[in-house]
Formats: sequence, C-alpha cells, structure tokens
Amino acid sequence: MTSETSATQSGHGEKYLFWACFIALIATAFGFIVRSVLIDEWGTQFGLNDVEKGQIAGVGVWPMGVSIILFSLVIDKIGYGRAMVFAFFAHIAYAVIVICAPMVLAPEGASSEEVAAGKEAGYWMLYIGNLIFALGNGTVEAVINPVVASLFVREKTKWLNILHAGWPGGLVLAGLLTIAMGDIDWRLKVGLIFLPVLAYGFMMLQCKFPISERVAAGSGYLEMLQEFGILGALIVTSLIVREVGNVFGFPAYIQWGVIAAVVGFFGVYVRALGRPMFIFLLLIMIPLATTELGTDSWITSLMEPEMATLGLNAAWVLVYTSFIMMVLRFFAGPIVHRISPLGLLAVSCVIAAIGLVALSKATGIMILAAATLYGFGKTFFWPTMLGVVSERFPKGGALTLNATGGVGMLGVGVLGAPFFGLLQENDVTSQLKKEQPAVYEQITSEKDSVFGQYTAVDPDKKNELPKAEQKVVDDYVLQSKKNTLMTVAIFPCIMLVCYLALIMYFKSKGGYTAEILAGHPEAEQLDKFTSGSVAPDEA
Repeated sequence: MTSETSATQSGHGEKYLFWACFIALIATAFGFIVRSVLIDEWGTQFGLNDVEKGQIAGVGVWPMGVSIILFSLVIDKIGYGRAMVFAFFAHIAYAVIVICAPMVLAPEGASSEEVAAGKEAGYWMLYIGNLIFALGNGTVEAVINPVVASLFVREKTKWLNILHAGWPGGLVLAGLLTIAMGDIDWRLKVGLIFLPVLAYGFMMLQCKFPISERVAAGSGYLEMLQEFGILGALIVTSLIVREVGNVFGFPAYIQWGVIAAVVGFFGVYVRALGRPMFIFLLLIMIPLATTELGTDSWITSLMEPEMATLGLNAAWVLVYTSFIMMVLRFFAGPIVHRISPLGLLAVSCVIAAIGLVALSKATGIMILAAATLYGFGKTFFWPTMLGVVSERFPKGGALTLNATGGVGMLGVGVLGAPFFGLLQENDVTSQLKKEQPAVYEQITSEKDSVFGQYTAVDPDKKNELPKAEQKVVDDYVLQSKKNTLMTVAIFPCIMLVCYLALIMYFKSKGGYTAEILAGHPEAEQLDKFTSGSVAPDEA
C-alpha cells in the first residue's frame, strides 16, 4: 500500500488498482452478509431481542459513515495507502473479537445473574467487533470512491457502478459459502472474511495511487469544505453525535451542545452554507440507504418463515437479489447514456417500491418473483447517486463524494436498522396487547433505544410459554415482518418525488451535464466526457 503518484496510472497498473479496490469492497460485503445470516443465531445464543439485534446491525453500518467522512477530510494529506493499512487491520480485529465472543458466556450450571452478565458481555463484544469492522469498511469506501473517480474521470458514473458491483458480488460469494457451510459453527463463517482481506492487502502492497481529481485541477482545500458547507456539517454532525451520545448515555443537552460547537467552529472557518443541490442529495441518501441497506440487513430474518415452507435457506433471497445487482451494475454505462443518471434513479424508485410491496404480500414461490423486482429496483441507487455527486460537485473532492455515502450509512445505522426492529416490536406487542393480553403481560418488558422507550418481546420469556402459545406469538411475528416491508415501500416513493423534481430542474436549464474543473489536465477535451461541461463558476 504505497504512496500516490503524480498522475493517473495507465494500462495494467490502472486496472490492477481498480480490481484491488473491487476486492476490498467485496471484503466489506462479506462481513455484512455474514452478520445478516447470523443475527438470529446470535440472538438465540446471546439472548437478544429484535431491537438489540437491530442495534448490532446498525453499528455494523453507521460507523462506516463516521470513518468515511473523517478520512475524507484528511485523505489527501495522509495518503490512500496509509488509510488502507488501517482498514486492513480493522477487518482482522473484527474477526478476532467476534469469534471470541462466546468465550464470555457463563458456563453450564451458572446462576441466572452470571448467565445474564455473560450474555450482556457477549452482546458488547459483538457490538464492538462490528463497530471496528464498520470503521474499516468506511475507510475502504473513503479510499476507493475518489480513487476510481480519479482513475476514470471521463466516465465516473459507469465505473463507480462497476466498482460497486463488488458489494453485491461479495454478498453473493459469501452468501453461497455460508449456505454451503450449513449448520457448522458460526465462528467459521465469520472467518470467511480473511479470504478477501488477505487478497486486497496483498494486491494493494503493489499499487501506487493517483492524485485526486480535485488536487490535480488545483482546487483548494477550503473550496472543498465550502462545497460541503455548514448545512452538510449540521446533517453529518447531528447523526454522528446523536448515535454516539445515545450509545454512551450522554444527556440530550450535551449532545446538542457538541453539535452546536462543531458546526459553529466549522461555519466560522468555511463561511458557506454548502451547495443547495448537494444538501438536497445528502437528505435523499437517508431513505435511499434505508431502502437498500436497511432492507438487506433484515431481509434474511424477514423472509425466513416463508422460505422455510419451501425448504430453502432464507439467505437465498439476499443472494438472489444481490446476483441481479452484481450483473446489472456492470452494464450501467449504456443505461446512463440513454436515460441520464437521474432518469435511472427515478425508474429504480418505481421498481423498488413495487418490489417491496410485492415482497410484503408474496407467499411460496412468488417470493422469488417479488425479490426479482426488488433486486432490479435497488441495483443502481447507491453508485449512481455517488456518480451524480462526483459529476456535479468535483470541487468537493473526496469529501462531498464520500459524505454522500457516509450520510446514507449514518442514516440507516442510526435510524434505519433500529427502526426496522422497532416497527416489528411495536406491531407484535400492539397485536398481543389487543388480542392476547395475558400473554402480552407475561412475555414483554420495557427497553430503551434511539427512538426512546419501547415495549419488546423478551425471547427468554417467550420460550417459557407452552408450545401452543409460542406458535401464536410466532404467527404475530411473521405478520409483523411482512408489515415492515410494506412500510419501507414509502421511502422509494419519497425518493421518486425528489428525483422528478431534479429532472424538471435540469430540464429547465437545458439538461443534465457533468461539471469538469477548469485546470484539470483533460478539461480542454470535453468531448471525451459523458455530457461534460466546464463548471460555470470555474470557467
């Protein structure tokens, strides 16, 4: 993992670096799908309820946003190679911590207090391990997105889509491996992460990284911060501080004080609100990430009962939709050329909404048809949004590009994944309270989350019920899982309205174009770029 070169590499070196980035993204996906597949098994072994499982799923995502943004602030100073060293060791540390988590559980015959203490300690090991993994993942994203945007300046959206085929590709590969491993000790499944981590570590040792597009064009550091602006800092800081504050129990007034201080200091320095369209795109990323990553985090658990009736592992749904994404992302270039990035995003919203509704209603073999729709719908969301931001805000460099993904990850981690769990718990407990009040009183307890206090089904108490009553509760849980997917279908509908508004705006301005920094080595050759134009404020 060596230093940056003064210019973009060519030939073998350029593509070799691209595929190293591709495999690094595969590594991030390995941890994601293994967690999704194992979350219920962890819940049983460590006594976790749905919200606690949601919090572990969330911490596997939101710290990615933290490290993406923090590294983006300094990535041009510390270098891409040093950042990737951090990511490599974070991935290794994750596997070691999570694999060791069962060691803290109380031995057989221990007292109830010791059992509870062991399960709590195990929960925190899972939580900390996934947190470290997410920090490593965020560092990977902070590096590979600007690297690929700098390697392929003329076709950013195309190559960012191909790069992000590594994410579903990793989901497919790890999903197939975990399914093939069957009921083997889950710690061996966690150990799968060593395969792509060692591969990208070896490859990047041989790579030299390009100077970023922003730096190559001579755009200053302050200009990058001004593109992001005070409003961007407010959104990001609020999400980070609220999550960290809730984890460590900081009072609300302290959290808001920290937010005000950070944003105030940033504002005094940059003296710019940020590009309005960029802020708008940041906000869109929250429902976008919840639609894609939030659903992916839970889809194995959500579909498990229905897939069991077919005699299939529930992970096949995630593997199948991820395979669709992987294949389609390799062909994003011609689609974007024909209907523009925003047109592609709008069409994707319609398909994703229909797919989620279909998944919430489907039974039996129709689940695969519904999953096909959902897979087509979510395919282009994430990389195409990154492409739009990179094309429209090149002065923002790594910060605006990575902050877009960072806000999505923060949004789904802080709000989206726990929200999924809360939806399920509220739906189950409300139905139990209405129709089975005696069972409700027997198996529920009060819990706290980022959304405040809630009533949850205690898994241990549920297991003490007679088999017939357990079946009743399981039926309510099944219905709540389907209702959750129906609720999430609202998000792509919101996104559709936003994208249509942007399409109409650009139509009034003569159509969507990519901005190219004056001073960039290839700025004089606009015909080489897809719908390229020199940014008006740069000309």
